[in-house]
Amino acid sequence: MKDGGKMTAAQLLLRYLEGEGVEHIFGIPGGPLMPLYEALAQRGKIQSVLAKHEQGAAFMADGYARVRRGLGVCCATAGPGGTNALTGVACANADSVPLLLLTAQVATSAFGKGAAQESTSFGVDLVNLYRYAAKSSLMLVNPDLMGEMVRHCLRTALSGRPGAVHLNLPADLMKRQVPDDYVPPALYRAQPQAFDRASIREAARRLVRARKPALLLGHGVNLAGAHEAVRRLAERLIIPVATTPKGKGAFPEDHVLSLGVFGFAGSPQSEAYLMSDEVDVLVTVGTSLGELETNAWSPKVMPKNALIQIDSDPCQVGKNYPAHVPVVGDANGALTELVFQVERELRWLDPGNLRIRSEDWVREFKAKHDRVVEPSALTDESIPLKPQRVMHELREALPDDAIVFVDIGNCMAWAIHYFPVYQPGTFHINLGLASMGHAVAAAIGGQLAAPERTVVSLVGDAAFAMNGMEVHTAVEYNLPVIWVVLNNGGHGMVHHGEQALFGGKVRTAHFRRPIDVAGIAKMMGAESFNARGPGEVMALMKAAASSRKPTVIDARVDMEAAPPVGSRVETIGRFFGNGDSVTNDARQLVGR
Repeated sequence: MKDGGKMTAAQLLLRYLEGEGVEHIFGIPGGPLMPLYEALAQRGKIQSVLAKHEQGAAFMADGYARVRRGLGVCCATAGPGGTNALTGVACANADSVPLLLLTAQVATSAFGKGAAQESTSFGVDLVNLYRYAAKSSLMLVNPDLMGEMVRHCLRTALSGRPGAVHLNLPADLMKRQVPDDYVPPALYRAQPQAFDRASIREAARRLVRARKPALLLGHGVNLAGAHEAVRRLAERLIIPVATTPKGKGAFPEDHVLSLGVFGFAGSPQSEAYLMSDEVDVLVTVGTSLGELETNAWSPKVMPKNALIQIDSDPCQVGKNYPAHVPVVGDANGALTELVFQVERELRWLDPGNLRIRSEDWVREFKAKHDRVVEPSALTDESIPLKPQRVMHELREALPDDAIVFVDIGNCMAWAIHYFPVYQPGTFHINLGLASMGHAVAAAIGGQLAAPERTVVSLVGDAAFAMNGMEVHTAVEYNLPVIWVVLNNGGHGMVHHGEQALFGGKVRTAHFRRPIDVAGIAKMMGAESFNARGPGEVMALMKAAASSRKPTVIDARVDMEAAPPVGSRVETIGRFFGNGDSVTNDARQLVGR
């Protein structure tokens, strides 16, 4: 590889990726991209994974990054390869997932001459296009600068609030010999856990004096790996804990202090507590408090005395609700110090001023409120299957450490509400951009990142139609991903929205011919099964997990079963300017 301290620019790029622990690159080759694939073959340390579509490749890299809590990398050729990957990169960036997209470019000598698939500033400009979808988008213009540019990309993707970056590589420059200026990661990107000590002291003071505090945990807790710190804080002060939909799993949902998810498809327990007007101090961690996290920015979320907002991005603090105590910093570092400061406050505090709470009070409160809507549906014997029953059977069949990727649509509402999560890092959903088809492919990346674990993709039939060919990728690499497809014959969430908003007068969401998901999977070489009756999903899941083969389970579910997403329908009504048309009957139609 080396020749007197020299290597090709593409080889130097790969050396940096190897230093970051990257073992797989997901993509589709093309003419201008071949120098990168040549370098991959020469170095032999990173495996290329051949996807079926560049969007699928980006989703795979996203899933890989989420599970390994590190960098995911995907690649695409010039022109349409680069544009195909756009949604996947935007999804990763919206969810603060560190991802590097490498796109090829025609040779510099052909710029502006109408070369096939040219995507410079003379045509469809990939660099400028990705500036709107990533934290950084650059083109390599001098091969001698490859080391500097790669270091910039990796530092940007992995520092502060993580995100996606894009590097465009002209074909001829990737082949040039350049100095081997490799620098280890610790020397080009710092990992500070700084926080404002005065804010931490004020947060601790407010918390230990609170009568009815609450914790609301977002996706940032998962990104920072702050699970142990947040558990210690909650248990020390007996604080009830809710998570946002995207933060689901940040706190074990079988813990006595857990109230489940708050917001979109959230639990009655969390809603009863956080919207009760009794919470005096609310601590939010790693959430911007957007629409899906706050029941469409409900004013009832605001606590009586103080909102303590912890986030690594200062632009998110105070954006949607005024933050009385803003804490800008890494969630793990800030929460760890907050626990220490709470102990100091407790030592200094006059015992007469300490608000005594106990787990008994939390148990009594939870006993008064159901954890889920319609708990009887979990054991419903109806055919077609109730989605609630499928969620129950999935949870019963899977080990606690199984990794579940959930797609967008009704399936996400069912999973958020009815599928409890017990271990951190085992529930993944792309709610930042909310792209359908994400979980279909992301689970493949997740399986490569955790080859020994059971990995499940929970999707609807409409989402499966978007990226279902990636099942073939899992078959080719013998990856034992299990896809559970809730097949209801169309776009279920759109169907229920049309019913609630337009009373059935608009009907756009049904397939004229339902998709034979199991048949498609069988033709691609996967194990495939149909689940039609109660108990079949559980039995098939157990068999698939033990077989360790790529498996698709086509579960036919009731299209008319509506998940509890009433607040979302009301929000859409307001967006359309006809919020008054969302009647009580419509709210009942979509659960609540």
